[in-house]
Amino acid sequence: MKQNADLANVAREMLRQAYAPYSGFRVGAALETESGEVYGACNVENASYGLTICAERAAATQAVSAGHRRFRRLVVATEGDRAVPPCGACCQFVAEFGDDTRVYSVAKKETQSWLLKDLIPHAFTKRLLET
Repeated sequence: MKQNADLANVAREMLRQAYAPYSGFRVGAALETESGEVYGACNVENASYGLTICAERAAATQAVSAGHRRFRRLVVATEGDRAVPPCGACCQFVAEFGDDTRVYSVAKKETQSWLLKDLIPHAFTKRLLET
């Protein structure tokens, strides 16, 4: 459990860096790779809303840029009372690197946990492209 707390601390630190002037919905994420390295990121909104980058995808992009292709755990931190899962786009994005990733959401009054494959049970993955 201490390891999860460490990841939650990274996610909360990233939450403080979030840039969310339009929605006010700040998110921090910490992603642990299969080898144990941790990548943290925050959401970055844009006046052109479609260009907004979610914290989860930003962390995954950093990990992939460093050469990682498998993830163990993802912790998402938000400022509200209730834990919220990653959005569908982030679930789809992370599923590319393994739908067995454990996802945790930490909020002020609640923490929840899921397997990524339970959040997006029919992810479009490379298995569907095999003929």
